[in-house]
Amino acid sequence: MVRDDIIEYSLNSHHSEEEGKKIRKNILLVTLLLTAITVVEVIMGMVWGKSVIDPASMHWSIVKLSFIVLTLVKAGYIVMVFMHLGDERKNLKWTILAPYAMFILYLIFICLMEASAVSYIKDALGWV
Repeated sequence: MVRDDIIEYSLNSHHSEEEGKKIRKNILLVTLLLTAITVVEVIMGMVWGKSVIDPASMHWSIVKLSFIVLTLVKAGYIVMVFMHLGDERKNLKWTILAPYAMFILYLIFICLMEASAVSYIKDALGWV
């Protein structure tokens, strides 16, 4: 029995060669940008590790903050490109991304507060 409700979408793609080049250029740009950010993160991890920088210093906090920022930039770019949010209007982008940004900031806040509470308890109890 042959079904007539199945549409073969690959047969309906009528892209010109110019549009194909534009799509391939966009894919290459996305790949290179995400690769570059990842390479920067890996090099930072190799060069500025805990063996080089004292974990109690301000420099280590800056390294950690830069990792967080680079990861959030990469995640935002992935959402914009692969979930096609970049093609939407500005208000819709903010409607979708703002709650996620607030949630991520909340998680960072909770992590920092709990870490300081744990270190306070360790100091109070005399644990090493």
